Parts: sequence; structure tokens; C-alpha cells
Amino acid sequence: MFFAQEAVQLEHPAHGPGFTANEIQELLSLLQSPSPTENSGSRGSNQAVYSIDERKRRRMVSNRESARRSRWRKKKHLEDLTQQLNRLKIQNRELQNRLGSIINQSHVLWRENGRLMSESVALEARLSDLRLVLAAMNAMQQAQ
Repeated sequence: MFFAQEAVQLEHPAHGPGFTANEIQELLSLLQSPSPTENSGSRGSNQAVYSIDERKRRRMVSNRESARRSRWRKKKHLEDLTQQLNRLKIQNRELQNRLGSIINQSHVLWRENGRLMSESVALEARLSDLRLVLAAMNAMQQAQ
């Protein structure tokens, strides 16, 4: 047909998102297969068979490429979700640390507030006692 029967050497091997070696070999074998003979029927029927085969081959190649793109999108989506998960785990850990720190500060402030309230009550009582003593002293001075 179009290709000689010798082995085809690719300058750049197909890696990554392209076709696999088996897929390339299968496509080459389709291209190297002999074309339908014109002796078996009219030229129009051979052309119709060839165009059906060609359409099948193109559809197969298109479907494989579409599946490859779909796998790539799925892989990319999974990678994006994994990165988002890692970011959210880090953010969650930071928020938990901040919350723990704030809770500790809150406990310290509650204890300090309790101590200050007790001190205030004690000082109010002392002030009240001092006022009573002062009033008694004033009363004694006025009585003299």
C-alpha cells in the first residue's frame, strides 16, 4: 500500500499522553494491510468498503484519543483534589493550634479575672472597715 514491508523506526518514541507502542503497532498494521482487490467487485463497492474501514479506524483512533484525554482530565482532577486536601489539612491544623492557644489564653484570663474579683471584694471590705474606723475616730474627736 503506502508503506514498504520494512520495520518503521520512530525518531522520537511515543511517551506520555500519546499512543502506546501496541497502539502504534496496531495502527501501522492497519495501514500496511493490503487494500481490497478490485477484481472481487466494482470499484465503487471497494471504495465503500475502504471508506467504512477507514471510518472505523478513524473512530477507533478518535475514541482512544478521547479516552486518553478523559483519563488525563480525571488524573488532573484527582491531583487538584489531593493538593486541595493537603492545603485544607494544613489550614485545619493551623486553626486548631490557634483555637488551642485562644482557649489557653481564655483560661488564664478567667483565672486572673477571678483573682481580681476576690481582691476587689477584699479591698471593698477593708475600705468599709476603714470608713467605720474613721467615722468612730471622728465621733470621738467631736465628743471631746
